[in-house]
This record gives sequence, structure tokens and C-alpha cells, in this order.
Amino acid sequence: MKPALIPERLVKARENLNLNKAQAADLMGLSPIGYLRYEQGLRVPSAQMLRIIALTLDTSVDYLTGQTDDPTADQIIITKSENPELFKLAAELSHKETEQTKRMLAYYNKLNP
Repeated sequence: MKPALIPERLVKARENLNLNKAQAADLMGLSPIGYLRYEQGLRVPSAQMLRIIALTLDTSVDYLTGQTDDPTADQIIITKSENPELFKLAAELSHKETEQTKRMLAYYNKLNP
């Protein structure tokens, strides 16, 4: 059995971003009523919708379902159209473990201890 969305955590995640219900619904591509049903616990999101909710509200599925108390996001979306340089860097770093990749990560870690 998959863990269920905890409505109170959904509300808290939305409020942490200073979004009202209508704004959250719009960002997720939902009707305001559809979104409200999630917050009221009257509707159970699919696994795919739960992931969309977590990404939209900058948190994790594990937080929304009570698997962790840490609200920190565990995934991000980087789109080529919105941030081509970062997309190129992330794609390069994720596809191969080269000496250049190791050096770039070491440099990053020096800048952000």
C-alpha cells in the first residue's frame, strides 16, 4: 500500500511559498476545486500527481506522505528552455564520470563548504 498524502503537510508546503490555493492549483495545472479536495483530504493524488505537487511546492513526496519530517526538496527540474547553461552543465555532470567532472565538483565544494 502506498503512503497517502497528509493534507496538513500540503497546506504547510503551500503556505511556505506564500501561495494561495488558487495560485497553487494554477501552477499544478489543476482546477481550484480539484486542488482544494487534496487539501481537505477528500481526494487521493496518483503517484504522478503527488510528484508534481512536491516539485511545484519545492518539497518531497516523502515529506508530503509522512515518510520524513524534513520538508526539503529532493528533486529539481532544470529545463533547457529556461536555463540552457545550467541544463548543459547538469546533463554533462550526470552522463559521465570524467576527470573534468571530478574537478568541477571539487571546485564547487570549495566554493560551498
